[in-house]
Amino acid sequence: MKKFITNIVAFSSIFLAAQQFNAQKVVVNREVETQNDGKMLLGHQLKEQFLKAPYADWYVKEHDEYALDPKAISELKKERLGSCDVIVFMGTWCEDSHRDIPRLMKILEEVSFPDSKLTIIAVNRKKESPTGDESLYNIQKVPTIILKKYGKEIGRIVEMPTSGYIERDLAEILKKNDTSVIKEIFK
Repeated sequence: MKKFITNIVAFSSIFLAAQQFNAQKVVVNREVETQNDGKMLLGHQLKEQFLKAPYADWYVKEHDEYALDPKAISELKKERLGSCDVIVFMGTWCEDSHRDIPRLMKILEEVSFPDSKLTIIAVNRKKESPTGDESLYNIQKVPTIILKKYGKEIGRIVEMPTSGYIERDLAEILKKNDTSVIKEIFK
């Protein structure tokens, strides 16, 4: 029994060390130079990257000029968007991303969404990132905004919001999720 416990402890230590090693491999704020598109962000990004040239040219204008839907923002606060994880796949070469990523960031700022629960992954024109995260989420188009709760995907917005407003689509995803949780409880 003592040997068994020792082996479990040893295995756990190796497993944790491997996880830390893999976590350290993720490069954040990678920028590449391409022939056709010039500078491009690739892989995991912090939102502050969009405030740097050349991305600030499209980011700041769209962010600052976007008029939020106050009713939808109120619903996002009520439905507790902050209890979810938000994973965003985008391309700095993509016009839809130029429109929707600044808008999403403004929405997240308005509801005081924690940066620690936001993951932004920039992909190339083939929808690929250095870490291969796009294959885990079956990304076909960008931007794709994914909501996860308790590690499970509860909804996504692909390429553009169906309502025309990201905050409305996010609120709808949260409402549907809450309704399905209530149905599960009373089954």
